[in-house]
Amino acid sequence: MPELPEVETSRRGIEPFLVGERIDKVTIREKRLRWPVRADVARQLAGQTVDSVTRRAKYLLINTGNGSAMIHLGMSGSVYIADRGTPATVHEHFDIELGSGRMLRYRDPRRFGSLHWTRNPARHKLIRSLGPEPLGPEFSGSYLWARAKGRRVAVKQFIMNANIVVGVGNIYASEALFLAGINPHRAAGRIARHRYDALAETIREVLQKAIQAGGTTLRDFYGGDGEAGYFKQELTVYDRENEPCVTCKQPISAVVIGQRSSYYCKRCQR
Repeated sequence: MPELPEVETSRRGIEPFLVGERIDKVTIREKRLRWPVRADVARQLAGQTVDSVTRRAKYLLINTGNGSAMIHLGMSGSVYIADRGTPATVHEHFDIELGSGRMLRYRDPRRFGSLHWTRNPARHKLIRSLGPEPLGPEFSGSYLWARAKGRRVAVKQFIMNANIVVGVGNIYASEALFLAGINPHRAAGRIARHRYDALAETIREVLQKAIQAGGTTLRDFYGGDGEAGYFKQELTVYDRENEPCVTCKQPISAVVIGQRSSYYCKRCQR
């Protein structure tokens, strides 16, 4: 499933082709995505000029003077730039056609992604209750520590809660907790302030490295330029059950936490 680094990689890939371009037409071939695509999306976007392409959590935002298109990649979605008129395959559900002769095409075999139009993304029901960006100034160890007080939930589930902080998906949570030396089972409310300082720093570190590597390609993800991500080659614990820990050489353990596979080192993470 595309997470924050994959979405940010996609944003950076498509941005140069969209900013300053006029949207001539939006062709929607399949409306049955996670939420049905409303008819007004194509009408509102047509004729607008793209001012910027930004990201909030795992949403791509194509911003115009009249509002924004919000694209979520779901579990298997991707976007890429193609020449207008390029034949679409069965899983390619909509095109945003540009005056340059190119288009932004959305592909999603599982159809768990979505497309929305909004005048104000910050107030949209899917975004307004989300936590801070992990790479932004509002995110810190003191913030995590304050939000964790009294919580019995496992710290891994805590940092994966988008209402606490956005974009820390399963892979990146496992990696950040390993680097911070924190056992993913530990109750969020029983972790000291200084350990949350370390965790906030490793979350930023892991996400920044993943973005630089172009994301983590495990099944379906490719960036906006069509290239696979390479962060998988740098994973220290995720999907490495029974392989030696890179620090102590003890076999990596695997366990299910919150219905998600979790990987950690019993010796290094306390």
